[in-house]
Amino acid sequence: MPVAQGINRFMAFKKQSGLNVTATGAGGQLVRRETATLGATREAYSSNEVVSHQQHTGDTHGVAKSQGSINGLLSPLTYQGFIESLLRRLATATSAITGLSLSIAVSGANFTITRGSGDFLTGGIKIGDVIRLSAGAFNANNLLKNILVIGVTATVLTVLVVDGTTLTAEGPITGSTVTVPGRKTFVPTASHTNDYYTFEEFYNDLTRSHLFPDVQIASAEIGVPSSGNVTANFGLIGLGARTKSGARVLTSPGAETTTNVVASVAGYVSIGGVRYTAITSATITIDGGVTHGESVVGSNFIPDVQRGRIKVSGQFTALYESDTLATPFDNATATNMILVLADTGTAPTDFVTIVLPQVKLFSDDGDDGEKQIVRTYSFVAEINSSATGGTSLANNQTIISIQDSAFV
Repeated sequence: MPVAQGINRFMAFKKQSGLNVTATGAGGQLVRRETATLGATREAYSSNEVVSHQQHTGDTHGVAKSQGSINGLLSPLTYQGFIESLLRRLATATSAITGLSLSIAVSGANFTITRGSGDFLTGGIKIGDVIRLSAGAFNANNLLKNILVIGVTATVLTVLVVDGTTLTAEGPITGSTVTVPGRKTFVPTASHTNDYYTFEEFYNDLTRSHLFPDVQIASAEIGVPSSGNVTANFGLIGLGARTKSGARVLTSPGAETTTNVVASVAGYVSIGGVRYTAITSATITIDGGVTHGESVVGSNFIPDVQRGRIKVSGQFTALYESDTLATPFDNATATNMILVLADTGTAPTDFVTIVLPQVKLFSDDGDDGEKQIVRTYSFVAEINSSATGGTSLANNQTIISIQDSAFV
């Protein structure tokens, strides 16, 4: 008798056109995963009757639900659709800015890119964007590098080089182009999307299908170790029970993505516009506030999920080498935090960038032992004000923004 094995199990998904519209046929995609599970559950109602035979009279089946998780390794493009759904906004591209006259200069530990005319802000450049100089007769040291923007005015970008190298001062260079690779999404202030997915587990050993409709992406946790692969774990919340059959429903899903996994060794952490090289780990949790909705009389199924506020929190650890990181905590002031997670240490490389325009630190805890001292900082993100974020301003007005260079 054959027994199902994980290596022969396929998990596929396809976005639905709306609630209660189960997706079928072609057009889905296989999930790239370490593990992925979806389970069907039913509420149980226990009888507490006291009767003369002194025995339990049974439990009753109730409302059907589904929930699960996808635990994977973060790679560009792979989970971008899930991130769009969680942040409630489709990702969009920032148009390349062409025909520029640019000058590059050293500015302390940073660099500046200055344009002769025009406006970077109206061009859509934001703090936390990773950009590239993709055209112009630049020194080879300046072309096609991943450059992190840490400051924006109408005519000047203050930048750092993601791979830790330098830019060469020169200019003005005419006929230049600034590109923002890939697409960006962020939690908007209006016109939020509300996406549902159909997931299918297909057991190839047994030719058995388990179908889960009306599933929403409820949460994500990004884990950045001191050394190793960056993890991406997603929580799933679904309605109703699974449907079992002997035929595949998502008939010909696309293959998994093939982009490289991003690794901590190629990462970059900026806090308050300063690069920190002593960060030993970081975790960011995005809670979409998605839970099973209320049950109704006369139905074994919940009509819909319920959604709350999107909340972002986490923590990072760092070698204790100064009290600089403690300053926002001591002063109870907000700062920004940017993580650039790249797949290699060379340029131009694919990357995923996570931008938290406004975070507050809520702990500064040390450890002890016969070792290097590591301090732990917990944080909570919040939406920034309309005075600092929005169209033609240096930030988006949002709690979190994510750029994926491979999503085109």
